[in-house]
Amino acid sequence: MPKRPLRRSRPLAFSPAAPSLLAAVLLAACGGSGDDNPPTDPPAQATLVCDDTMKTAFKPDANTQVLLVKSFKKDDALLLSGTANANTVKAPADLCLVKLLVGPGNPGPAGAPSTSAGIGLEVWLPAPAAWNERIRNYGNGGWAGSNETSLTQISTSSDGVDIHVAPVGKGFVVGTSDGGHVGGDGAFAMQPDGTINTTLWQDFAARSLHELADKSKALAKAYYGKAHKYAYWDGYSTGGRQGMKLAQAYPGDYDGILAGAPAINWTRFITSELYPQIVMRQDLGANIPTAKLNAATTAAINACGGGALGFLVDPLSCRYDPARDAAALCVGETGTGGVAGTSADAAACLSAAQATAINKIWYGQTADGSVPDPATDIGTSAFASSSNHLWFGMTRGTNLGALAGGFPFPIATDLVALTLQNSALAGTSFVNATGSGTNQWTTLGYGGLTNAQLQGVLLQPQLGRINTDDADLSAFNSEGGKLMLYHGLADNLIAPQGSMNYYHRVAAGMGGFAEVQKFFRFYLVPGFPHTGRLTAPPGVPVPQSSLGRDEMFTALQKWVEASEAPGTITVSSSDTTASLPLCVYPAKISYDGMGPVKAAASYACR
Repeated sequence: MPKRPLRRSRPLAFSPAAPSLLAAVLLAACGGSGDDNPPTDPPAQATLVCDDTMKTAFKPDANTQVLLVKSFKKDDALLLSGTANANTVKAPADLCLVKLLVGPGNPGPAGAPSTSAGIGLEVWLPAPAAWNERIRNYGNGGWAGSNETSLTQISTSSDGVDIHVAPVGKGFVVGTSDGGHVGGDGAFAMQPDGTINTTLWQDFAARSLHELADKSKALAKAYYGKAHKYAYWDGYSTGGRQGMKLAQAYPGDYDGILAGAPAINWTRFITSELYPQIVMRQDLGANIPTAKLNAATTAAINACGGGALGFLVDPLSCRYDPARDAAALCVGETGTGGVAGTSADAAACLSAAQATAINKIWYGQTADGSVPDPATDIGTSAFASSSNHLWFGMTRGTNLGALAGGFPFPIATDLVALTLQNSALAGTSFVNATGSGTNQWTTLGYGGLTNAQLQGVLLQPQLGRINTDDADLSAFNSEGGKLMLYHGLADNLIAPQGSMNYYHRVAAGMGGFAEVQKFFRFYLVPGFPHTGRLTAPPGVPVPQSSLGRDEMFTALQKWVEASEAPGTITVSSSDTTASLPLCVYPAKISYDGMGPVKAAASYACR
C-alpha cells in the first residue's frame, strides 16, 4: 500500500517559533476559534462554492453524486424542514452542509430493506477562512442506517447533531455515513428470499468507512483548494468497531483513530447478548424482576468496595456470589454450601435459582448453560477459560437491565435471525418479504444459541468480516498512524473483556505491550456504562465528549501532531464531585488506601 504524504503524518517541524504555533493548533482543536489557528499554507484557489453549482462541479468518480448543498450562518437553526423550537441545534459558526450518495448500492424491489441506492454521506465544512486543515469523521451506533441521504432531515448518526457540528465550529471538516442503507434494524442484511445480502454487509462492515474517508478528503480539497494536513476518526460502539476496521483494512485512511467501546467480535458478543434471556427462560421460566437485578448489582458493588463511589474501580477482581450471600437470598432459600437466606424483602431478594442465573449472566455464554463456581472463575480474564466458554458476560456492578430486562436487546435477535437465515427468530420490527420477525428466538435454548454463535464465525466471509478482530496492525503502524481505544468497565452492552482480548492478541503478535504502545494505547474506564459518553451518571468520572471536554480526542491529537504519547488521563464526573486517573493498559488503577476515594490524587497506575 502506498505511503501517505509525509506532510500528513509526521510531527510538525518546528522553527524557534514552534511552541506558539503548536499552542495555536491545539487551542483551535480543543476549543479555540478558527482565527486562533489560521492555515499555514498560502491561500489556494478553491473549485467549489456552497450552493447548487456543487452538484455538477464535484464529481470525484462515476459512483458519486451530490444530493444536497446548504449553507448556514452562525446561529441559524440547523434544519432542512420544519420549524425550529427550543431544542433545535444552532450553527456554531458559518457552515456548509453537503450530502453525497456513493453507489452502486444494492438493487431490488421498492421498499425492501435490502434495496439501497448506495452509501449516504454527510459532510460539514467550516468557512474557508476558518478551516484548520483537519478532518474529524464520526462513526455510527447500532446498525447505522441514519439520514445522510434524506433531503428533509439532518442526520444525527449515533451522537446527535450538536456533537457533530461542535468540531465544525472549531475549524474541523466533519463527516458521517449511513453505513450503506437506511433504517435502524438489521433487515437490510437479508435479501427478500431470505439469503445473505453480501453487498450490503460489505458496505456496512467496511466499504462505507473507506468511502467516507476518501470523499470527505476529496470534497475538502476541492472546497478549500488544498489538501488536509491531518485526518481523524472518532467512533463509539459501532463507530468504535468502524475505527478498528479502518486500522485493520484501510491503514492509510486516518492519521489518528479514537475507538470507544468498540463493537468488535460482532457476531460473538451480539449473539451472547441474547444469552441472559435464554438463561432466564431455560432455568426459571420467567424473567428476573428489575428490582431483584438491581439489588444484586448493588450488593456486588458494596461487597467489592464500591459503596462510597457507587461503582467498582476494579470489577474484574470482584468474586461476589449472591448464591453464597444470606442477605441476598430470600428466607427459606438454600444457596451454595448450604447458605440459608435471611432476606424478607420479597421485592429484592433472590431464590437460589435466580442467584445462579445471575452468576451465569455475569460469567457469559457457555455452550450448555453451565457456570463455574465464582470462587474459581468469574470470566473476567482476557481469554475464555475453556472451550465451553463461548463469550464474556457483563462485569459485576454493571446494570443488568439492558440485556436481562423484560425484553431482549433487538440487535441480538436481529443478528441471530441473520446468521441462521430465519427472519422469524427476530423481533417484530424485523420485516422481510419472505417473513417478518415473530420472536421465535424463544425456541432456541442453549444449544440453539450455541449454533448461532458458531454460525456467525463461519459466515465471516459472507458478512463482510464484520467481526473486525484481525490482530495484525503492522500496516497501520507502518503508515505512522496512532490508535487510542477506551472501554467502560461497567459497559452493559459490550463486555470490556472483548477489547482486552483483542489488545492482548495484538501485543502477542507485535512484540509485546511496550512495543504496541508506541502506536496503540488502551484505557479501561471504571463505572462507565455503554451510554456514558453522552449520559453517564453524574457522579461517575468518564471522558466527557458531550460536555466539550474531549479528553481522549485531545490526547490523540497531541500524539499525532506533536509526538506526545498519552499517559495517565485524569477524568472527572459531570457534576465535578469525583475524579479518577485512567491508566494505560495493562496498568490498573490502584487506591493508596488513605486519600478521599472520589479524588484522582488518591489513586495511582500500577
